[in-house]
Amino acid sequence: MIALSSLGVSAASAADRVATNCTSASRAQAPAARAIAAPVTVWLAGDSTMANPSSGRCPVGWGSQFDALFNSDVTVRNQAVGGRSIQTWLYEGNVSSTKGSDGECRLTSGSYSSRWQAMLNSTTGMKAGDYLFIQFGINDSSSTCPRHVGPARYQQLMTMMAQAALARGAHPVLLTPVAAITCSGSTATKNRGFVSQTFAAGSATRAPVIDLQTLSVSLYNSLRFCPNNGDYGGSGPLGTFFCNDHTHFDTYGAQRVAGLVAGDVRRQNLPLAAYLT
Repeated sequence: MIALSSLGVSAASAADRVATNCTSASRAQAPAARAIAAPVTVWLAGDSTMANPSSGRCPVGWGSQFDALFNSDVTVRNQAVGGRSIQTWLYEGNVSSTKGSDGECRLTSGSYSSRWQAMLNSTTGMKAGDYLFIQFGINDSSSTCPRHVGPARYQQLMTMMAQAALARGAHPVLLTPVAAITCSGSTATKNRGFVSQTFAAGSATRAPVIDLQTLSVSLYNSLRFCPNNGDYGGSGPLGTFFCNDHTHFDTYGAQRVAGLVAGDVRRQNLPLAAYLT
């Protein structure tokens, strides 16, 4: 009996030692098993519907609300500027007020704007693993220079920007222009161009496309903005969402549109979705 008891104690002790060793090994391996997310910069290129507010509560671009939707490993660099077409954003000050024989606004110089040069900087600009979100197509529809951009030129420039991001190991994401609020009876309707050109640039570069025009119109309908298309009083739904011009957003509207973009990042299962909170 004494011998059996001794064996039992020894066996139990051995089992305890094995369990302890396994637990210690598991604890030692735990830090290695946890993936460490690399910091990512999300660069934004676009117009006033994306830009940071300059003063007051209107307009507020959705890009100014984008950073809040990610964890601390993401930094959003919003380089959107109000009033810009894709060409004036790229060639600030070098787009003339006259059209050439091809119907496009003439460039006085092929030099890029300082904002695009900064993104292309090999030391401080886009790096491998970063993202570049590109959204234009609102001011581009102007019939006059310097903002006018034709469909073929638009597709060419968006493709070029996406290729530049890819060349640096960054991930381009192309967006169709966000819709203004226009109504047909009780239904909000689409009112932006350059949609097929955006998708074509995406196909050419294998870049994902977020159809923000469709997403925004669907949101406007879900919020029942129509048929009321003129009440921008602060207490009304339109006044809470939009500035008084049917196009630009108040803070709440910018937050909702930023949420649409983030939601489609998640729906398309882009790697950036791992950083969303």
